[in-house]
This record gives sequence, structure tokens and C-alpha cells, in this order.
Amino acid sequence: MFDRFRTFLDSLTGHGPSIEAGDPRIAIMALCIQVMEADGEIHEKERRKVRSMIKDHYQLDDGALDALIAAGETAESQAIDFFRFTSDIKRHFSEEQRIDLIGMLWEIVYADGKRSEMEDHVIWRIADLLGISGRDRIIKRQEVAAKLDVVEETTAQQEK
Repeated sequence: MFDRFRTFLDSLTGHGPSIEAGDPRIAIMALCIQVMEADGEIHEKERRKVRSMIKDHYQLDDGALDALIAAGETAESQAIDFFRFTSDIKRHFSEEQRIDLIGMLWEIVYADGKRSEMEDHVIWRIADLLGISGRDRIIKRQEVAAKLDVVEETTAQQEK
């Protein structure tokens, strides 16, 4: 599965590690940040997961990774919704690549060991804008949960 993710990220851009306006990695990073923020707090485990996935895939040094994160944070803070990022991704990438992105976002959600209703909603909205079916979104969630050996409960269910 990680190889598919690596292939997906490779297909996003022919650019090297430099970060330029319009680089699709910025849209990916902005969506990652929005998923991390969805439950109202960013956990260190989520940050480490994003850093690890992006750094390993693109073989970025810490400086280039920090530049990409900063560009993603800037783009995310200027966006009023997900459309800015999802429309660009949808125009440039296949359905399979977009489904793989949803899998990556689920990995961020589960990095802290739990899934909130707000995280569910954010991924549902992103998937919808990417043209990903509810079925494929749920299958990716289940695959990631199984891979990470996570019990499938939202935080609201855990509180009952």
C-alpha cells in the first residue's frame, strides 16, 4: 500500500524538491493540514505522520520539508473552503490517485489513535469534491484502520 502511495505522490509532479507556486504538493499539504485541524487540535503524532509521509516520499531534507509545510499552511490559511485544492487535484489526477490521497488522509486521522466526527466530515467533504464515492471513501478508511490495527469508533462513540 505504501508503494501505491509513493507512486501516487510521484505522479503529482515532475518537479524536484523545490517548492513553487502551483506545485500540487502544496494542495496536498494544505488538505493534510485541514484534516489535522478538523477535530480542533493538532496532535504531535499527526504532525509526525505528515512529516514522515511527505519527507520519505519526496526525499526532502528538513529545510525543503519545512518550506513545503509553510507553503501548505499559507495556502490553507488563505482558503475559504476545500474547493481551491480539490479542484486542482481533480483536474490533474486519476480517480485511483485521488482515492489513494483519501487513504493518506485517513492515515493522518488515525495517527492519534482515534477518529472524530469532524474528521469524518472533513474527509467526506474532500472525497465528495474529488469525485470519490462514499463506498471508496469507506473502503479506504477500513483498509487504513485494519493496517494500523485501529478499532473503528469515532470519539463520540468512545464517550458513550
